[in-house]
Amino acid sequence: MSPVTVGIIAFSVLVALLAFGVPVGFAMAVVGFAGLWFLISGSAALITIGATPFVTVCSYHLAVLPLFLLMAQVCFVTHVGDDLYNLAAKWLGHQPGGLAMATVAGCAGFAAVSASSAGTTATMGLVAIPQMKRYNYDPALATGCVAAGGSLGVLIPPSAALIIFGIITETSIGKLFIGGIVPGILEALFYMVTIYILCIHNPAYGPRGPSYSFREKVAEFRNSGEIVALVALLMGGIIVGWFTPTEAGAVGVLGAIFFSLFRRRLNWQKLKQAVFETMKTTGMIYLIVIGAFIFMPFVAMTNIPSQLAEFIGGLAVPPLVIMGLIVLVNIFLGCLMDALALMLITVPIFFPLVLSLGFSPIWFGIFTVRMGELGVITPPIGLNVYVIAGVAPDVPMETIFKGTLPFVISDLVHVALLLFFPAIVLFLPSLM
Repeated sequence: MSPVTVGIIAFSVLVALLAFGVPVGFAMAVVGFAGLWFLISGSAALITIGATPFVTVCSYHLAVLPLFLLMAQVCFVTHVGDDLYNLAAKWLGHQPGGLAMATVAGCAGFAAVSASSAGTTATMGLVAIPQMKRYNYDPALATGCVAAGGSLGVLIPPSAALIIFGIITETSIGKLFIGGIVPGILEALFYMVTIYILCIHNPAYGPRGPSYSFREKVAEFRNSGEIVALVALLMGGIIVGWFTPTEAGAVGVLGAIFFSLFRRRLNWQKLKQAVFETMKTTGMIYLIVIGAFIFMPFVAMTNIPSQLAEFIGGLAVPPLVIMGLIVLVNIFLGCLMDALALMLITVPIFFPLVLSLGFSPIWFGIFTVRMGELGVITPPIGLNVYVIAGVAPDVPMETIFKGTLPFVISDLVHVALLLFFPAIVLFLPSLM
């Protein structure tokens, strides 16, 4: 049996395991271990599965993940999301669909400290959906905008997905963080424009909220200005070289704890909760990364990436057409699995191909994570939709999916923009 045939069978088994609910890290480790045993030897497979966990846990670069997760959990237990939403609501709430636009802006702000799509969705859903119900917003818009806005947690740095992409492809995490800033802001603006168009067409869809004076708007910065400044310090510090991403994570944790203590929002019980949740999430993600590191050598041994690159390289089509095909594959698979599983399965195959076509690894990292965002709001998986269903159990699932449809269209336009204008991603990293 040829290595390519073994690889195809292994991928089929992996997809089947994921479909039956097997955790992605465990599934990738099992398939990678069995594949290495079959293609090389039992001793090689045993050495890989024995050494990989130790090397992964001891990685300095991976230490950035628990640091930013702890920063996010501290912000979560001290209700920073409420402050960011209130800030956005006072500035945008008087517009048609203003509270929905404020929700997207709040999601963008909280995504910058949460590093999580589901976490952003749950936090902002608890804060924003009751307010939009109070002002008679259409349930589809109220839930759809939170589900879509929550997806910003995957892209806007610090992002767990960008950290993992950087580690598995040996791409600069700092440059990935900086490369995600402009696309993330642009995505939020696209969502806001979508909401505005919907509510101008049908004002009852998202009635105007209360209006506030300029002094009241500025005064709201007193409740959340330090977090905004902290995020700006972290991103700016990485750009100018004051600290590495891992050091930025440490600064972020200390800053979040200091500001929370200063505002008397953090006590010993909340800090323990934040640390415990960070440990649980870190353990889960480390398991996924370990599984990916066992799976990727097997993928390389199958020769599928190199043969795919040779096949596509021989096609008489422009590179953008090939990227379009990759987009279609990501959209299809994104409807069947969560964003992290999608990235870990497709990156080992597509990354060498994309590099051979002359695309930047920084750009492809942002593009891959952006495609994963699309999957969290599309049926049948749509992780963020299920999170919203838990936050707002009185809203039918089909209503939430209906509410995400305009944002899916907005996502496709945004993806096309990144595809045709890579400078959107690469301009800021080029300044580092």
